[in-house]
Amino acid sequence: TPGAAALMIGMADGDGRALLNLVEQVAAERETLDEAGLQKRVTRRAPVFDKSGDSHYNLISALHKSVRGSDPDASLYWLARMLEGGEDPRYLARRITRMAVEDIGQADPQAAQICLTAWETYERLGSPEGELALAQAVIHLALAPKSNAGYAAFKAARRAAKRTGSLPPPKHILNAPTRLMQDEGYGAGYVYDHDTADAFSGQDYFPEEMEPERFYAPTGRGAEGRIKARLDDLRARREKREG
Repeated sequence: TPGAAALMIGMADGDGRALLNLVEQVAAERETLDEAGLQKRVTRRAPVFDKSGDSHYNLISALHKSVRGSDPDASLYWLARMLEGGEDPRYLARRITRMAVEDIGQADPQAAQICLTAWETYERLGSPEGELALAQAVIHLALAPKSNAGYAAFKAARRAAKRTGSLPPPKHILNAPTRLMQDEGYGAGYVYDHDTADAFSGQDYFPEEMEPERFYAPTGRGAEGRIKARLDDLRARREKREG
C-alpha cells in the first residue's frame, strides 16, 4: 500500500542499499502489505553506528563540540543519535563529565557535580528512564558559561613541572620536626597566613631556583568573574609586597 511504501522509505533511513533490501523482502511475500503487515515482516533498520569505528568518534566529537558551542538542541540531537545507535550510556556519562571539567570549569563550578548526579541517577534507574538525566545534564552544560582556563592552566603547570621536576620546595615552607632540620633553615621565616590581615601573607611558594609563574588566567564569565577579581587583588598585593 502507499502507506507501507512510505514507511519502508523511512525504515531505510536514507540508505539506498537498505531500501533495496527491504523491497526484496516485501516482494518475496507475494502479497500486498499495509503498514502493520510490513512491520511484522521486516526488521526496522538500526541507525548507522559502529561503536568501535569512525562513527563512534565522529558522533562523540559532534556532541562535545555542540556543548562547547552552547547549542542545546544540537547537543540533544547527537546525544540521542548515540543512544539510539546503542552507545553505552555510562560511556556518555563519563564523556559528559569530562566536558564539564574541560569546557566549563570554574565558570560554573556546579556543572561537574550535575554531571556526576546524572551519572548516579542513570546507575539507579537504568535505561531508558535514566537517559533523561543525561539529557538534562547535556542541556545544562550547553547553556552554562564556558571557560577552559583551568584546563589550560593545569597543562601549563605540568609542562613547568616536567621542566623543573628536580627542584625542591623553598625551605621556609618545609616542616622542621627535628633540631637538625631547624639548624638547616627548614621553616625559617615562614609566616602563618591566618595571623595576617585577610589571611594572606603574600609569600613566595615556588622553588627558590625558579621564577614564579602565572598559569591560571581566569575569564570574566560566570562564576569565574568573581574568582578573577579575587585573584587580581591577591596578585597585586603579592607584587606590592615583593616590590
